[in-house]
Amino acid sequence: MSNVTHLIGMKELTTEQIERLLDRAGYWAERPGVQTDALKGRFVANLFFEASTRTRFSFEVAQKRLGAHVLNFIPETSSTVKGETIYDTLRTLEAMGVEAAVIRTKKDGLLKELAADVGLHLINAGDGTNEHPTQCLLDLLTMKQQFGRIEGLTVAIIGDLRHSRVLGSHLHALPKLGANLLLAGPASMMPQAQIVPDGVKTVGIDEAVRTADVVMMLRVQLERHTDALFVSKEEYHQAHGLTLERARMMKPGAVIMHPAPVNRGVEIHSDLVECEKSLIKKQVTNGVAARMAVLEIVLKGSEMTWESSLATANA
Repeated sequence: MSNVTHLIGMKELTTEQIERLLDRAGYWAERPGVQTDALKGRFVANLFFEASTRTRFSFEVAQKRLGAHVLNFIPETSSTVKGETIYDTLRTLEAMGVEAAVIRTKKDGLLKELAADVGLHLINAGDGTNEHPTQCLLDLLTMKQQFGRIEGLTVAIIGDLRHSRVLGSHLHALPKLGANLLLAGPASMMPQAQIVPDGVKTVGIDEAVRTADVVMMLRVQLERHTDALFVSKEEYHQAHGLTLERARMMKPGAVIMHPAPVNRGVEIHSDLVECEKSLIKKQVTNGVAARMAVLEIVLKGSEMTWESSLATANA
């Protein structure tokens, strides 16, 4: 199997590579708080050019649990305010001995552009409206824990699909793993038809909620809209949100997911965020395990064997 030297997006990964990452993430999810020296002495930089809470902190927790040295890049106090490009910043870090960079950026496809020109391992923490592969992995891990499988599940992703990099990753990953993917949302927020793989269905929200094993709600990403929305939050919630009434349509055993941050009372009723059907908190917990798996496999590559890596963990 080919090694994963960067994590640019789910589009670039094979089914086997995704499954390997999920298996390793599952290992770490079963060992919360366990420390390891798997990345002892290795330097990893976090470069976040957009706001983040869950992704940034879970990467840092993952890095420290693996024993890495962590550098947190602050754009406002860096040479990027003087006009330095991200490419030159990465080359500078590389020259200092930094081996991997976790990057969040507004620019679609930036990491793919950089990967061929820098020597660091690049990990995509979200690029514009393109992809968010580690969020996708933690979502997949959460589904696998809940149902014991992903193949054959019906997953409905509902909301602001056009601007969602989370959807961008799931569009590639879920079909590769054999899931049935349904999309629902306002007509103005649907993804461009050319990026949607064959077999992915567009349905109304009520049908999506009634038939799905996983109901994944997405927030309206107001910061990415160029035009003002001509509906109130209340109107959006009633027309396109997971209301209490719609939640009662869900079939037995179905679950609610959300990549967060959550706009309570907009895409999802506040009472549903922490209800018994909700796996939203579990997703956050699984973020650390998923990112540990990515860091470990990307940085250690072919030198890593499961046996030697497992032996480094202090159970």
